[in-house]
Amino acid sequence: MPVGTQGTLKGVLPDQLIEMNCQILLGNTYHLGMRPGIETLRRAGGLHSFMGWPRAILTDSGGFQMVSLLQLAEIDEHGVKFRSPFDNSECMLTPEHSIQIQNAIGADIMMQLDDVVKTTTTGPRVEEAMERTIRWVDRCIEAHARDDDQSLFPIVQGGLETPLRERCVSALIERRVRGFAVGGLSGGESKDDFWRMVHVCTDRLPRDKPRYLMGVGFAADLVVCVALGIDMFDCVFPTRTARFGCALVDRGQLNLKQQKYKHDMQPIDKECECSTCLRYTRSYLHHIATNESVSCSLLSVHNVAYQLRLMRGMREAVHRNEFPQFVRDFMARHFEGEPLPTWIREALAAVHIELPPDIVDEQAAAQS
Repeated sequence: MPVGTQGTLKGVLPDQLIEMNCQILLGNTYHLGMRPGIETLRRAGGLHSFMGWPRAILTDSGGFQMVSLLQLAEIDEHGVKFRSPFDNSECMLTPEHSIQIQNAIGADIMMQLDDVVKTTTTGPRVEEAMERTIRWVDRCIEAHARDDDQSLFPIVQGGLETPLRERCVSALIERRVRGFAVGGLSGGESKDDFWRMVHVCTDRLPRDKPRYLMGVGFAADLVVCVALGIDMFDCVFPTRTARFGCALVDRGQLNLKQQKYKHDMQPIDKECECSTCLRYTRSYLHHIATNESVSCSLLSVHNVAYQLRLMRGMREAVHRNEFPQFVRDFMARHFEGEPLPTWIREALAAVHIELPPDIVDEQAAAQS
């Protein structure tokens, strides 16, 4: 899901997303609740009408801002007291108020308000946040006024502690909901901890309901986590890296600010059919990268199209019962000429996807 935090994707129009066949994007409850606010959204008929987007929307609950805006927040059982970064006014975000805002936004999929701590936090605060998240989901379900047309997902928390993650999943699957999110990861923990916590969750969550991993967007991470059983992702990475002049390809990124692209008359990716690759060369994009505002738009279009194409490729491989081979082919391209991170080989082995020995991992490279 491309991220349109405040009801817009930076540098990309809704019509361009439709042209890429994007089916769903993400908005943020905290930011939309602050600006433009519930009353404006209600008068507009919800966020779909307000931003001119006819397809699905998912909204984060605002819980992540407990970490990203921690200096502006106070947390207790009642909710989270924020100080607005815009005008310094106070706002109390409770589970009920979060759902009220999301009902006004009209998102097709809503997140519960969860108690979020920094991923690397240890000690009793992690268990406190996990237990509070379970209590808060019941308050969110009780406050939800539009269950007929808006689905509410609980969020699995528990830090990097397997027993806490297991307890949280066990509690949440007792609730009558249509899907689940896995939160509190991709925030600075080791990749080894990251994949193991994802696996703990997907191994226990129902297989007949979607699983959404929050805040993950690197291509290799997407492929590994789909293998582990995740269905949905969001991340600001494709549009944020575009603003720094970088384009996404199977090998990783092309930093188009580099001089080696000055006379390169190829498109970013010969196999990509996005409007940027069909019309512009690497040389032209090098010429305007970070100097002209349109470069951010052109690269954002390509980067979002790249990620949608990657996900579509995985989806089609699953339907053809060829997903393990898709993973092998992708990893061979992505890490061509460099060692495969050991965590990737171990994560894939956990779900019985073996990579060929010619894809050398970090341990083997160090030994040689």
